[in-house]
Amino acid sequence: MTNLKAGDKAPEFTAKDQDGNSISLNEYLGKKLVLFFYPKASTPGCTVEACNLSDNYSRFQKSGYEILGVSADSEKRQTNFRNKYKLPYPLLADEDKKVIEAYGVWGPKKFMGREYNGIHRTTFVIDEKGIIEDVILKVKTKEHSDQILK
Repeated sequence: MTNLKAGDKAPEFTAKDQDGNSISLNEYLGKKLVLFFYPKASTPGCTVEACNLSDNYSRFQKSGYEILGVSADSEKRQTNFRNKYKLPYPLLADEDKKVIEAYGVWGPKKFMGREYNGIHRTTFVIDEKGIIEDVILKVKTKEHSDQILK
């Protein structure tokens, strides 16, 4: 699990989004950012989480937040996910796991008795100066917006 905590400087990154555009953390300076990491596009839990954030997008905007999703999926898979569910925010295709590893969300997982390495569903709330305000480790996919905008 991540060693990052509230008060830490958010690790800088540049990665491609679903359309092949480069997105960097420093583009969000001056804005608040919800940076959420999810295991795999179009899987049930990830879809519920992404749609919960999408359904509450206007609440985030009113509170001054931008949203950015990250997984190790390809640009094509991220594009399909974003288009299918009409997600209003970019999704990073972090296939080389540079962003995922910088935030410490890659590691051993267990599912149905099987152990493997994967992305731990984790959300970082980052302030206007690039400082982490909150780290949500126990993401409730159906209530994630309320966890962030508490």
